[in-house]
Amino acid sequence: MTIKVGVQHCVNKTPTVIITGASSGIGKAQAVAFLNHGAFVIVIDKAPISIEHQNILKITADISQKAEVDKLFEIVAEKFSQIDVLCNTAGILDEFKNIENTDIELWDKVINTNVRSMFLITKAFIPLLLKAPSSRIINMASIAGLTTAGGGIAYTVSKHAVIGFTKQLAYEYQGKNIRINGIAPGAIRTKMTEPDFAQEAELARWVQNETPIKRWAEPAEVANLTLFLASDQADYMHGTILTMDGGWTIKG
Repeated sequence: MTIKVGVQHCVNKTPTVIITGASSGIGKAQAVAFLNHGAFVIVIDKAPISIEHQNILKITADISQKAEVDKLFEIVAEKFSQIDVLCNTAGILDEFKNIENTDIELWDKVINTNVRSMFLITKAFIPLLLKAPSSRIINMASIAGLTTAGGGIAYTVSKHAVIGFTKQLAYEYQGKNIRINGIAPGAIRTKMTEPDFAQEAELARWVQNETPIKRWAEPAEVANLTLFLASDQADYMHGTILTMDGGWTIKG
């Protein structure tokens, strides 16, 4: 199936896409996918971004800090009158630590990265998204936001918050020219999950064996689903969380 990136307003112009957490993993794959489909992509991360393309703007920032979000908004707003797609993808894990092994520093780091940054970026760019005839927000959740044991206490709480944020935001902007949805991936092989493949990859093999389709997913697969949510074909979807977990959650 051929998916046309962007929505109706992008027919006669290059869509403008913002992606957070784009230095690696899913965020990087999303950036490459949108670039390959003709978008202009604004990529944001604390880490260096290696993607090279004529239609890319790289911004280094800690988006959990309001002052830095305000500054990057000024940079973007000077160059673009509207934003067509916002992908809130930045996130970190918590090493599956339970509450007894989670100190306040780890808790704050996970919540700030996974939730606070999403709030700050979305709040900042909503005005530019609403200026587009039809726009998209795509939030990266996780199956950890749908069940338990998908991470430690901090990560699980953060991803439940992402899902709640996505649904409430969709409710608040019902009837507007914006569609807000989320993706809940399962086991995706990224830089963030590299530790699972350490020590003879015992954890990685266990996850693979426990996944009904018996493999890990690649970041490009999540990027392809993102393209769908950004397309005209997803115009009737709003406040939806799409699970992409190889069947993991059917086990209950």
